[in-house]
Amino acid sequence: MDSATSDTRTPLGASADNGLKIVVVGGFGAGKTTMVRSVSEIRPLNTEETMTQAGEAVDDLSGVHGKTSTTVAFDFGRITLDSHNVLYLFGAPGQERFWFLWDRLFSGTLGAVVLVDTRRIDDSWYAIDRLEKHGTPFIVACNDFGGPAFTPEQIREALDLDPHVPLVTCDARSRESSKLVLITLVEHIQTLYADQARAPRQELV
Repeated sequence: MDSATSDTRTPLGASADNGLKIVVVGGFGAGKTTMVRSVSEIRPLNTEETMTQAGEAVDDLSGVHGKTSTTVAFDFGRITLDSHNVLYLFGAPGQERFWFLWDRLFSGTLGAVVLVDTRRIDDSWYAIDRLEKHGTPFIVACNDFGGPAFTPEQIREALDLDPHVPLVTCDARSRESSKLVLITLVEHIQTLYADQARAPRQELV
């Protein structure tokens, strides 16, 4: 299995005509930094800082006691799609005190991945709510932490997820698994645009 610590990266092209932006959001400790790190073809830019005792009074550490660092701005990675198109990945910080950054990160976004830790599923509510308010297409990916197993129906019910929103499982440490998540998102966006194009247009009276 490819891991997030692998440093084998594909050389970048000299230039690209189109930059497509995708944001990875989710609760604190859900694996957003790990996903960006695992799938990026460049050494990712991240803003991780070591967690201190002072932060324990601010951040909810239940379920993530082994976490020693946290994102304080955003993570950034890149994937070359072809000679003209590149995909820019932004990983949003998960703590509530940094949520004010999310609206800025959503600006100009093609779509989003909501990464869910099923041990802390309530942490995903805010991400889904903000994306729906922005009208940003998204999918939900459950990162496998080896916790209790839930059926897709149980997860959908817990998140009150629209039936048309794709729900997948993944291992954010795996490059191949993270790629499949992004492919699912792109296919979902293509379907949405195709449906909009087929929808009958209302004539102005």
